[in-house]
Amino acid sequence: MKNLFFSTLALTAATLTFAPVASAAVDDVQATRLEFLNSQTKAVDDVQTTRLEFLNNQTKTVSNIQKTRLEHLNTQTKAVDDVQAARLEFLNNQTKAVGDIQKTRLEHLNAQTKAVENVQAARIEFLNNQTKSVGNVQATRLEFLNSQTKAVDDVQAERLANLDAQTK
Repeated sequence: MKNLFFSTLALTAATLTFAPVASAAVDDVQATRLEFLNSQTKAVDDVQTTRLEFLNNQTKTVSNIQKTRLEHLNTQTKAVDDVQAARLEFLNNQTKAVGDIQKTRLEHLNAQTKAVENVQAARIEFLNNQTKSVGNVQATRLEFLNSQTKAVDDVQAERLANLDAQTK
């Protein structure tokens, strides 16, 4: 039992002697591990920060590209609107020109119609005058024939009167 006691005592003395050294070694290992983990965490944070910056730059680039595309599309839309406005103006001018041409043609046709009506009125007046002249000539002929008939009647009446006088 003595041996056991001395063994225990020796073990206790050794533990007490080596415990602070072992504890310091464990603390050093833990400190080293903490430093390693801290450096890894810092490295991960740095990688994540770099990734976030890269993604932010990409997002900025995509936004700039989209902004440029939108500006381009707006410019194209404006150009299309300008072209359509020019086409509409051209069509309006053509329509106006056609309207003016038709108006001029109608005025010309109206003038021709008026001239034809004037010519027809002159012809009708001429024919009326001829008809009136013919009517006057016929009236004159009738008067002449009536006077001849009256003269013949007067001559026959006088001959009858002479014959009657001779017969009496």
